Order: sequence, then structure tokens, then C-alpha cells
Amino acid sequence: MGQQEKVATSLAGAVSEEISASLTAVDAELARRYPGDPGTRQPVHTVYVPGDVFEPGTLRSWGDQALAALDEHAPDAAAFAAVLGIPEELAGPVHDRVRAKLEREPVEDLRIDFEDGYGPRPDAEEDEAAARAARLVSEAYANGTAAPYMGIRMKCMEAGVRDRGIRTTDVFLSGLMAAGGLPEGLVLTLPKVTYPEQVTAFVQLLEALEKAHGLDAGRIGFEIQIETSQSILAADGTAAVARMIDAARGRATGLHYGTFDYSACVGVSAAYQASDHPAADHAKAVMQVAAAGTGVRVSDGSTNVLPVGPTEQVHEAWRLHYGLTRRALARAYYQGWDMHPGHLPTRYAAVYAFYREGLEPAAARLAAYVAKAGGDVMDEPATAKALSGYLLRGIDCGALDTAEVARLTGLTRADLDAFASPRRGDLTVTAP
Repeated sequence: MGQQEKVATSLAGAVSEEISASLTAVDAELARRYPGDPGTRQPVHTVYVPGDVFEPGTLRSWGDQALAALDEHAPDAAAFAAVLGIPEELAGPVHDRVRAKLEREPVEDLRIDFEDGYGPRPDAEEDEAAARAARLVSEAYANGTAAPYMGIRMKCMEAGVRDRGIRTTDVFLSGLMAAGGLPEGLVLTLPKVTYPEQVTAFVQLLEALEKAHGLDAGRIGFEIQIETSQSILAADGTAAVARMIDAARGRATGLHYGTFDYSACVGVSAAYQASDHPAADHAKAVMQVAAAGTGVRVSDGSTNVLPVGPTEQVHEAWRLHYGLTRRALARAYYQGWDMHPGHLPTRYAAVYAFYREGLEPAAARLAAYVAKAGGDVMDEPATAKALSGYLLRGIDCGALDTAEVARLTGLTRADLDAFASPRRGDLTVTAP
């Protein structure tokens, strides 16, 4: 072992204690503002259905329509892969998993829309629709037909529709409580947020509802929809979206990019409004940086090109949607919006191809990191965190199986969770 080194120091222990004391407030602020990823499942998409269209069979209907589109326009794995450019070795696994997903769980996150997709209605009509939505959501969770996440998008906090948005939120949440309580998968989406004060006002509304129903403080979270330029860059030059996260007081769960409202806001012509426009990339990059470490997830927007009509037209729309989804995944936007049942096949095909093509390389790098075996890449704890998060997202959406990940990495689900959300102290890795 060689000669034991003599360790010398020059500072008294009081110096370290004084430095730590001076940073106590900073430590607390870091813990409050940047708690890290919550470690919960993030849906790969959000489906929007107008409040007057949502029915008990809506989710199953979307799955059946998506399967019918596959049967008509890409009846087997080879045909589907040829349309999208999926490599031959992935064609079968991706196709089979997409069909299984559409049969088992076609929608991961549903938003019953009372905003743009619903429009202005007489108050009595919207009251009725909001109460009906609460009843149907409660029934879906009770009978096992619910999506993992469900909720509403109310009208925004701007003056012209504020009272209506507040009332719809009240009717919906009060209806859920009357039917047995709030489901675990409840999600609310606050649209067209321009000023942090609008987020503060929505928090005030939720606090009042929690108090009225005897709920724990902070029980109701919500997503913030980014659809205006002012939500990215405030008049004083600051990143308003970061202040919005802070204004949510720990309730914000997501930032959702609104492709078409935001594009129109900054003057992009209708023909060029898309999620890969430079204006969209800038907005989402700011959202991503503002949300990093806060536990708030970022979602991409949607495409308005629908896969309908003759087969050639459907294939063209599918290729567009598949390409946009793959592009978003590479940029770490793991969620997006889907506006039509025909988007489901390509949403899941893009997601599944993304995770399956990277399974073996990611598993090998993580296994080598755990074994300290080296290899041609020198990975660090941050990379192990990213690799674990990648594999966990693949498992959660159905692209990967827990057993195959365990076989390739030698790690359990608990091990992956620990790497993805490390805590202070040593990490203990167990055998699968």
C-alpha cells in the first residue's frame, strides 16, 4: 500500500461551521426551489376533448379509431415501419407494442376542455357540462376505465372570462368531492397565462376550494400553459415563466407549450405555425431552463395536420407527426399534445422506437457505471441519473419491460428510481 501519508490542516473547525452557517439560507432556498424530479410517471401525451363531446366511452373510442386507422392504412408491421422509416429490427416490436397499447391504454392523459375547444356558452350550459364532466371522471376512476391522468382545462384568468373559469373550476372540483373525492390522477390546466399574478390568483382560488372541502393545503396542483410571448419574456426583460413557477407555491406540475396561440402571438404566419419553428424552439428552451430542477415537467405542443382522408394523405400526416415527436424526444420534451385519434399510432410508435433503439446502449452504460467497468465513455453520476430516467420513462409508457431492463442492467426498479432521484448519502444497489 506504500507509506501512509500524514494529513495536515491549517484551519480550525470553527471556519467550516461559520461558512455553513452563512449558507443556511441558501441551502434552504435550494431545497425549496429545486427539489428535483418528483419521481412520478409523466404521461407521453395529453389528449384534449371538448367538454360537450366527452362521453363515458371516449377513451375506448379513441383507441378503437386508432386501431382502425392502422388496419386500413398500415395493416402489418412491415407496412407501418415502411411509412415511418422504422428500422427493420424494430418494426415488429414497435408495431406489436403500439397495438397492445391502443387496446390496453390508448390515452395516458385526458383533458376535458372548457377553453378554446369548447368556446363561449351560456352559463347554464357550461355549468351542466362541468358537473357532467365531474360525474363521468369520478365514474371512470371508480369502474377502472379512467386514463392514468384526467382533468379539465378551464378558461383563463383574463378579465373577460375570469369569472367563468373560476366557476367552472368550482363546479368541477365540487362535483368530484360530492362523488367521493379527488382522484390521484387529477390534473388541471390553466391556459393563456401572461403575468405571474394570474398564477397567484389561481393559487388563491385553489386554497379557497381546499379550505371549503377540508382538503390538505397544497392538495390540488395544476399545469401552466405557455401561449403568450409575455409569459416567456416579461416587460422588464426577465423570464416570466420562472416567476410563474415560483408564484405557484409548489403547486405547478407542468409547463405546456401552446403551439398555435404562441406562434400567432409572435407573428408567425399560419402556414408556418409548428412546434419545430425557431420561435417555438426558443420558447420551449426558456421553459426547459426555468423548470430544470424544480420538479415541473415541460410538454411540447401539437400539430394541427390530421391523419384523415386517403391513405397517401394519412401517411404524410403520420410521417409529420412521427418526426415532430421524435424531434421533441431528442430535445427532452417527453410529453406532447394529441388532437385526433389518428395521432395515437404515431405518438406511440415514435416513443417506443425512441426507447427501444436506445435500450441496450443505455443499459450497458448504466451497468458499466454501477460495476465501474469503464468502457469507451466515462460517465458521471449525472449521466447515471439521465440513463436511469430514460429507462424508467420507457418502462412507464410500455416501450420497455421491467424484466428486460433488469436482465440488461442487473438493477431493480427501486435501483433505477434511486439513481434517477438520488438522495444525499451512499446509494445501495441491490440485485434484481
